Amino acid sequence: MNIHTLYFSTTDTTKKVVTGIAGKIGEKMGGHATVNTIDFTLPGARKNAVSFEKDDLVIVGVPVYAGRVPNVLVKYLNTIAGHGALAVAVVVFGNRAYDDALIELTDILASKGFRVIAGGAFIGEHSFSQTLGANRPDERDMALVDDFAGQIYAKIRTQTEFHAIAVKGNRPYRKYYVPKNEQGEPVTAFRLITPKTSDDCLDCKLCASVCPMGSIDFDDVSVINGICIKCCACVKKCPAQAKYFDDPNFLRHKEELEIAYNARSEPELFL
Repeated sequence: MNIHTLYFSTTDTTKKVVTGIAGKIGEKMGGHATVNTIDFTLPGARKNAVSFEKDDLVIVGVPVYAGRVPNVLVKYLNTIAGHGALAVAVVVFGNRAYDDALIELTDILASKGFRVIAGGAFIGEHSFSQTLGANRPDERDMALVDDFAGQIYAKIRTQTEFHAIAVKGNRPYRKYYVPKNEQGEPVTAFRLITPKTSDDCLDCKLCASVCPMGSIDFDDVSVINGICIKCCACVKKCPAQAKYFDDPNFLRHKEELEIAYNARSEPELFL
């Protein structure tokens, strides 16, 4: 069996979970399986469709945005061809909730010809925050990753037929969550909020190179030429901490999340 990882991970939390699962399964196969990596985080990687075969095992991971699979990824995910390959669906959320993201991802994969044999919702540090889900996935999370991988391996070894798994979520899916202002009204312009650049900028261009939408101008990194999905890769990876958000609605929403969801959430696994 060939093992593949397929993930979108701007701040490396989803990558850590997905590669952890794949690596542990590979170990249990006695080191005979190699792991092929398909990282579709950057725009160029989403230009080419990929396909798999029946003897493949694909660990697919995406972050949770507003309780769903990020809408900017749906078009790409729908170009993938499963051809009967086994798949593990993984979503990573910022300690609040994963809402309908996992059921949506399993539905997409099933519709593209995958046999989804397992699903997991894991926690990563929230893109907006350094305190919400701080430093996760942590050692405790990765122990669960190893256990999950062991259960997947056992399922593959002991079963010849695979039926659709049941995961938490709603059909039809809930709408993407929209933050509210102080008056309790939806902030419909939230998607238009973009990061600012301070005078501490070193002009190293790292932010432009890690932007998953290719929206940061390479010649002038203070300019945003396209959409911002608030992944905060530019903020968290800036060596000078020169990228930041100062929009009042963004900061209010960030504070709300940090106050309301500071209790530790735990991963949920489905096999």
